[in-house]
Amino acid sequence: MEMPHNLPGERGFPFAQTLVFPGPPAPLENASAFGPPSPAEARDAPLSNGAASSGASSPSDSCARPLCQGGPEEPYSQGVKYVSTEEEEEPACGWGAFTPGCLRLFNTPKGILFFLCVASFLQGMTVNGFINTVVTSIERRFDLRSYQSGLIASSYDIAACLCLTFVSYFGGNGHKPRWLGWGVLVMGLGSLLFALPHFTTGRYAGRFSEDMGACAANRSQACARAASGLASYRFVFMLGQFLHGVGATPLYTLGVTYLDENVKTNYSPVYIAVFYTAAILGPAAGYLVGGMFLNIYTEIGREIDITPENTHWVGAWWIGFLGAGAASLLISIPILGYPRRLPGSQRYIVMRVSEAHQLKDGSHKKASDPDFGKTVKDLPRSVLLLLKNPTFIFLCLAGATEATLIAGMSTFGPKFLEFQFSLSASEAATFFGYLVVPAGGGGTFLGGFLVNKFKLRCSGIIKLCLLCTVSSLLAIFIFFIHCPNMPMAGVTQMYEGSALPGGHLNLSAPCNAECGCQHETYSPVCGSDGVMYYSPCHAGCKASRRLRSGKKVYSECSCVTASRHSGPGEAEAGKCTSSCAKRPLLLFFMFIVILFTFLSSIPALTATLRCVSDRQRSFALGIQWIVVRTLGGIPGPIAFGSMIDKSCLLWQDQCGEQGSCYVYQNSAMSRYTLIAGLVYKVLGTTFFIVACLLYKPPPAESAPGSSGTSENGNGDLQESKPPLQTHEDK
Repeated sequence: MEMPHNLPGERGFPFAQTLVFPGPPAPLENASAFGPPSPAEARDAPLSNGAASSGASSPSDSCARPLCQGGPEEPYSQGVKYVSTEEEEEPACGWGAFTPGCLRLFNTPKGILFFLCVASFLQGMTVNGFINTVVTSIERRFDLRSYQSGLIASSYDIAACLCLTFVSYFGGNGHKPRWLGWGVLVMGLGSLLFALPHFTTGRYAGRFSEDMGACAANRSQACARAASGLASYRFVFMLGQFLHGVGATPLYTLGVTYLDENVKTNYSPVYIAVFYTAAILGPAAGYLVGGMFLNIYTEIGREIDITPENTHWVGAWWIGFLGAGAASLLISIPILGYPRRLPGSQRYIVMRVSEAHQLKDGSHKKASDPDFGKTVKDLPRSVLLLLKNPTFIFLCLAGATEATLIAGMSTFGPKFLEFQFSLSASEAATFFGYLVVPAGGGGTFLGGFLVNKFKLRCSGIIKLCLLCTVSSLLAIFIFFIHCPNMPMAGVTQMYEGSALPGGHLNLSAPCNAECGCQHETYSPVCGSDGVMYYSPCHAGCKASRRLRSGKKVYSECSCVTASRHSGPGEAEAGKCTSSCAKRPLLLFFMFIVILFTFLSSIPALTATLRCVSDRQRSFALGIQWIVVRTLGGIPGPIAFGSMIDKSCLLWQDQCGEQGSCYVYQNSAMSRYTLIAGLVYKVLGTTFFIVACLLYKPPPAESAPGSSGTSENGNGDLQESKPPLQTHEDK
């Protein structure tokens, strides 16, 4: 029988061809969710994702049921859903029964994007900004060793790895905004806990003598350091970092998929790029704000006679954590009020085109089952499906190599600038922050913009990632060049000006023999002869004065050759200024490396979301984060640190024990950085190539496009539908 054409007043779609709908149709996957449609609803219901038919039926039968296919042999039957066009109850924004109407203004994709951006900004500022900035102050205040502060930093990644599987699997099938809100709240509690030791310990009592590094004062220094018992507070810091890791876990898995599910497919990369750009701007703000707080003495209100340049100064490291913790608690409240899905998002889900990698055995179709992934029994099957997806696996490995570089450069990038250009630690951190903001933030946003601008499919996105990786691989050869070391007496040259034989150090000389200088006090000074000295004592300085500018100047320095007379010279506190001519070139190509490294981040994330089935997206991101952290984030700083430590010239001497490195050989540092960068960039390029070659997209005829979606978001499925097969065509 023939189906009459739709009348102009009906909400169906006017098809030009005659349609024949035979036999009883196959039951709908989501029929239980909508209930059996009435004849009127079936008449007005639009056809979703294509339909085909064979056989014959009566007109009354065809009007009493939604339009769908009855035979299993047609390719368009997969994923067919009944979507009611009747007025649905708009998902309300609120907390329980309290859903004020004024919140509708924020119940949009842009609204949730704003709050998630604030949360990711706070997470980046706290974990990747404040923590890296205050490590030295915490070590000094609580008598911690370097490996103990390393454990504090690693607690974040350990917590994330433990929680990722659980959160991404159950949160992906649950109420995502509630998982996100509680996660941000836990993250805020972790920040408050991290600041707690400042209030539970006594006042900080350091050695406050201004001239303790000079010749006369240094002589009486004692090596032994009394045990303060404060080192046990490292467990409080570790617990705070653990809570940071637990709270941030939903943010970069469920937050990404929640944005992806509630916007059009073409807009998804832009939303995700904005989200990740905020996460990158956070650490830069953490460096700048944290450095500002460190110029305030930790015991606010107490008058002291030392300055931040003093090696025993401890800044107000705890203020940033109090502010970030309070802000996280506040921002969690609106996130908890968002509904499971935003108003109007259902039409985006219906029209979404599957780009999931097609497995040879067809097992990828299991994930299309609406009941799949709701119980623990499906967890092994979910893991197996992802492991059988070679595109997903190699995208994870490529992400791990990029994460290794990002983690290594974020940790040791400021140190590289500090020693190459002879900067102070605070100057290098600020300089690196200025470098990362435009390169990292701009690259992240630009990557999402390019995917949206050129409407790239999964295969094209992987090729874009490959192009970015090759570009950064070529730019990383800039580390072949380096700035020369500033001359340092007893380290890079003898006190008389000649080179050290065989690279052996000798900080003692006749000019400072009577001072009895000890190696525990490292406070570099720059002599008027242009040579750096280990400390004022090693320069033989006996007196000091402070200029109006605040700069400290040492005089009567017996080891410093005076430029105008034969008497003792002078020295200024701090390192000698470097005038390296290669500085602009190094900075420019470092900018290029950072730009193209971050430029591939959002495209790679988008490709990961598209190469797996919709129901596995959150879980796939969770598994990817585990791989990235286990193979990249955690070992990255260790690998880079081990490589860079090989270039150390002068180690800290803590009463006979080796501490951190004071002076690096710039040429060796550049060489080892180049080796590490090349290894990981070549691996990343290889993984992207393999992922691109092994990707198998769905057949074109079985994946109807969504180009018919109107720009105003009505979601009408128009000419993008494939032609429906009629009874006569058979």
